[in-house]
Amino acid sequence: MATVNHHCLLNLPHIPPPPPINRPKLPLLPPSSLPSLSLSRLSSLSASLSLSPATIHKRSPSSSFEREEIESAVDGFFYLLRLSSQHHDVEVTRAVHASFLKLSEEKTKLGNALISTYLKLGLPRDALLVFASLSSPSVVSYTALISGFSRLNLEIKALKVFFKMRSEGLIEPNEYTFVAVLNACVRSGRFSLGVQIHGLIVKSGFLDSVFVCNSVMSLYSSGDARKVFDEMPERDVASWNTLISSLVKEGLFGEAFGLFCEMNRVEEADSFTVSTLLSASDLMRGRELHGRVIRVGLRQELSVSNALIGFYAKYGDVRKVETLYEMMSVRDGFTLTEMITAYMAFGMVDLAVEMFEKIPEKNTISYNALMAGFCRNGYGSKALKLFIEMLLRGVELTDFSLTSAVDACGLVAEKKVSEQVHGFCVKFGCATNPCIQTALLDMCTRCERMTDAEEMFEQWPCNLNSSKATTSMLGGYFRNGLPEKALSLFYRTLKEEKLVLDEVSLTLALAVCGTLGFVEMGDQIHGYALKDGFFNDIGLGNSLISMYSKCFRFSDAVKVFNTMREHDLVSWNSLLSCYILQRNGDEALAIWLRMNKEGIKPDTITLALVISSYRYTESDKISTCRDLFRSMETVYNISPTTEHYTAFVRVLGHWGLLEEAEETVNSMPFHPEVSVLRALLDSCRVHSNASMAKRVAKLILSAKPDNPSEYILKSNIYSASGLWHRSETIREEMRERGYRKHPSRSWIVHGNAIHSFHARDTSHPEEKDVYSGLEILIMECLKAGYEPNTEFVLQEVDELTKKSFLFHHSAKLALTYGILTAKNQREPVRVVKNVMVCGDCHEFYKYVSVVVKREVVLRDSSGFHRFVNGKCSCKDLW
Repeated sequence: MATVNHHCLLNLPHIPPPPPINRPKLPLLPPSSLPSLSLSRLSSLSASLSLSPATIHKRSPSSSFEREEIESAVDGFFYLLRLSSQHHDVEVTRAVHASFLKLSEEKTKLGNALISTYLKLGLPRDALLVFASLSSPSVVSYTALISGFSRLNLEIKALKVFFKMRSEGLIEPNEYTFVAVLNACVRSGRFSLGVQIHGLIVKSGFLDSVFVCNSVMSLYSSGDARKVFDEMPERDVASWNTLISSLVKEGLFGEAFGLFCEMNRVEEADSFTVSTLLSASDLMRGRELHGRVIRVGLRQELSVSNALIGFYAKYGDVRKVETLYEMMSVRDGFTLTEMITAYMAFGMVDLAVEMFEKIPEKNTISYNALMAGFCRNGYGSKALKLFIEMLLRGVELTDFSLTSAVDACGLVAEKKVSEQVHGFCVKFGCATNPCIQTALLDMCTRCERMTDAEEMFEQWPCNLNSSKATTSMLGGYFRNGLPEKALSLFYRTLKEEKLVLDEVSLTLALAVCGTLGFVEMGDQIHGYALKDGFFNDIGLGNSLISMYSKCFRFSDAVKVFNTMREHDLVSWNSLLSCYILQRNGDEALAIWLRMNKEGIKPDTITLALVISSYRYTESDKISTCRDLFRSMETVYNISPTTEHYTAFVRVLGHWGLLEEAEETVNSMPFHPEVSVLRALLDSCRVHSNASMAKRVAKLILSAKPDNPSEYILKSNIYSASGLWHRSETIREEMRERGYRKHPSRSWIVHGNAIHSFHARDTSHPEEKDVYSGLEILIMECLKAGYEPNTEFVLQEVDELTKKSFLFHHSAKLALTYGILTAKNQREPVRVVKNVMVCGDCHEFYKYVSVVVKREVVLRDSSGFHRFVNGKCSCKDLW
């Protein structure tokens, strides 16, 4: 684990070093508490600790009495060193060290104790000074250094001490030395060196030692470890535990439990055995182990109770977790940390914070657990504040701490903050850590830093897992409105074998296909999933429902749902979305009725979708929608959120109940967000209620925008009112904050390729044919009665230029290309648009369906529009 220095972050002023910890000084104990020391000996010891010249000095003792005094004092030193280590009192250790330097007799044993104490106190330099002062270091001296350095994550120094010991050739390593150096090899990943030391152990004849063999096993994978295990002349519980632990780490859970059954015939499992197996248990095995714990009397073992809490947290049994916690007679910091992790897994963030506050001495592990929990539950800002608190308090940062901090930046999605944290990682040399590097790449994709992400990806080290990086980039392109780049990367990395096709990568690829409407590619991925046995994965099935829904293939989406072996709530929500996309409210409500009959508990997304479905059914059902909205909290224990108010206001507005919609907005228990106001404003536009639209527009303009879409809405309102200067001011403020508008585009899938168009686009290779064809279409539509509506051009130009801009909108260019390239005249022309279609293009599409005598299907951000014989399926209400 990397340890990081602590400096300012997120525009904080200079952070001073943390105040010293006020630990109680270890007093010299009274004679009654030191039965082995007489009063005179204690006085002598006290004098030596105060560094005054007394009994202990550098000259040789002149009498047996003085020798006895020194030996007694040295015994006291050993005792004080143990207390110093226990109470973490460095000053007492330094006082003993000062007295140690005054001894003239052989002092190796006391020196060894000092080395061990300094290393336990985390002071390796002081330990080395003691070692250097020894005239004749013993094998214990070397072993203490090697073992202590390894514990302090200084494995390379530990190995150097071993090499020094071997090169001098005066002292042969013993079994404890071999255990210590093997531990250093394992921790530093020096496998080849560990194999050489294994050979030296064989040569030195230490394979008869049980605990040396146990250490050798920890070096190897489970297969080679089993060979060592089988050749051991004698085994203890630790031998079995080492092999079981190795099997669990490699995910060989079945073999681990098989070995456990074998172990039960010759050895009694201990707390370590049970704790290790609990981490690998399914629900049935875990419950069996819990029963065994009760039978053999391990219930009061702290490590076992902690492992049981972790097990039941994994399987979502909050009652069991809390019962176990209440039954524990002894708890430690790890128990509370496990409870933090458990509560965070259940989404009970407040209880996790409360548990964190109970920890008397918070350390890196407890901070990491809380910070990771905040990230898991989407509280990026809280995680970052906790990270800053760690810096201010001087808490040691590990790779896990920094990974969580980087993940938190991705959740907050603020570019400047992400750049500061990125710089922090680079400054302290942590950016090359594989976990942190992967997190940094994902963070860049979430903070609108795709250029930085692409640069990182192109320079990705060959020795790191490129599949995870590729998956992050796929997700990044998808989130940042660059689906074509995502698809191109998917093809390229698949061909270069840099991408492992698993549930995550396939789900992302399906999401890209759905966004693009690229059903041909989606069909191929579906076939791959069936062939390789991924179809039983619920998440992948849900992605297929969503993909087919967005690709005009509604019957296939329903078919996927019906063939899935299991459904979760996301499955039902995906099916509801399928019907809402095609504006089929009656079918969506039928699914909702089916969910209620089957006892499926809805979540906030479900209720928002069901409320939205009332826009696409009969007007006489509005009272049912009203009842559902008002009973959310009492019936389903879900308080209405902004999403529910937005959906309900859209329903009321759709059916012309504008006054009730406005009243609903005004009576909201919290300040209405821009999304709710926008829903009301759109309804005012559809029903031509100018007076209410002005009131709503004022509310929107008075609100401070928080994201690009809100800035654009505000700018468009000013533009529609002819306030061009104010509109440009909003756009300038948007640019200063680093926000950028994803340009409006429309595209057609043709010839297994995406043909994308922007407004007035001239980049397409068949641009001349497209523009010529569009001119003909416009002329024919004008003859049929089409009248261009220049109100949808929000730019300060003359009327003629407005018409030119209007005629060359991306939706018109894409439609023209689709008509020109269509081979089957019976098939509808399918166009996809990344934002809501404007009113003029919508009218134009209706006339085109008459002129070319064929069906046109458009998918925009509001759903699907089917244009047949001059009419649209949305009934001009979208």
